[in-house]
Amino acid sequence: MDHELIEPAKYHQLFLDAGAVETETGVTRTVHQPEKVGPVVRPDRSRGEIGLQSRAAPQWNPLAERWEWWLLGSGFATSADGIEWERFPLEETPIHAVRDERDPDPSRRYKGLMGGGNSGGLVPAVSRDGRDWQRLDAPMVPSSDESQFTWDPYGEQFIAMVKHSTEWGRSVFLATSEDGVEYSDQELIFHTDATDWENCRQRVRSFLDDPGYIKPALIDDVDYKAESYHMAVLPYQGLYVGFPMIFNPIGAIPPPETNFTRINQVELAVSRDLRNWERVGDRALFIPIEHWDGVRYDTSQVGMSGAPVVREDGEIWVHHIACRIPSSRAQYERFDNCRELFRLGVDPALFDDQVTICRARLRPDGFVSLDGGTAGCVTSKPFVWKGEELFVNVDARWGELYAEIVDLNMRPVPGFWVPAETPPPLRGDHTRARIEWKPDHDRVFDEPVRVRFYLHQARLYSFWLEAG
Repeated sequence: MDHELIEPAKYHQLFLDAGAVETETGVTRTVHQPEKVGPVVRPDRSRGEIGLQSRAAPQWNPLAERWEWWLLGSGFATSADGIEWERFPLEETPIHAVRDERDPDPSRRYKGLMGGGNSGGLVPAVSRDGRDWQRLDAPMVPSSDESQFTWDPYGEQFIAMVKHSTEWGRSVFLATSEDGVEYSDQELIFHTDATDWENCRQRVRSFLDDPGYIKPALIDDVDYKAESYHMAVLPYQGLYVGFPMIFNPIGAIPPPETNFTRINQVELAVSRDLRNWERVGDRALFIPIEHWDGVRYDTSQVGMSGAPVVREDGEIWVHHIACRIPSSRAQYERFDNCRELFRLGVDPALFDDQVTICRARLRPDGFVSLDGGTAGCVTSKPFVWKGEELFVNVDARWGELYAEIVDLNMRPVPGFWVPAETPPPLRGDHTRARIEWKPDHDRVFDEPVRVRFYLHQARLYSFWLEAG
């Protein structure tokens, strides 16, 4: 019988899907929201900015030893630490940009996509330094008003996730390019469905019933369908992690605006091939909106500012757009007689400081954990083990984790399972803990094996092998 082998010596094995797991009992799969830190760059009122956004992730420039970031229509920023940023104007700012270390031509060190102006879509562009950009004489990448972009190291290609309308409303399409110039025909890869529409009903109703949230000016009680506004993608540990921004309409704004009042929040999705996507954690929110407090920005809409950044220490920084007030001042005056603004004591000056980019942080591999209560058990799919050390990312501050090795038929491997030979229980909170076998066997197996974890009041985020 053939067995599907996983590769823990190549990638950390995560639990966004069941790809690493053969069996699990007594555990639950939990989506972890990143810890919100707050604004990382703010609108500059001296420049007349009332909002600041980006659809590009910060990029590390190893030569300058600086982070670089492209702000949507607002120029360029650099930072030594990713926290304090210095801003510079640009003649034209790309919507998306990626530093390309592979290209031998230094004049094409950066690849990007520019706005297409009145023609719509996205225009391929290149730059030597990330500041002066050259639009290329290349076919435009068709797109409506939203898109995301990144480099895919697994497929060695640039990937553009663009938005078009389908029968499910706003939906995500994929275009790929090996050189950042010529892009493939687009494929529909992600859209909402009936479950999203039911979630929309429930979330909108909970939002409207909770006096802690600031409500939009227009609420018309029509049963609208949720849509996929855009989706950033992070290639991570052999997977593609998607961050769909789910658009939940609340009221239809009359022409000429022809849009909706809404709440937008971020969920998680996962794929192993970029085309087939699985929703994560029963579509739990990854980045939610928050209650109104008159200070924070993320009280109306949140969406990704490009893919998250994985730091050298493994911590994941999630940069996201945060919008304060769900309607314009004119809409509140027209549709609500400013009752909601009066109810919450909204400072009128906040209409001049509406949108910014915030940062949140997540532990390494911290998107999803398998949580064991009093008797959780997780058995991996088989893998080849040729002497490497076994590591885990686990939070066992209130419990413990045990590990044992079993063969293809789920039978314990001699020397790795009886109490005198298995490792002692692992306790505490660790992002990188080595399992210490007792005694110290060589861990070289002729046939593929599995690892089995026993979780008692513990959360397992990932496991992997490293050469000793």
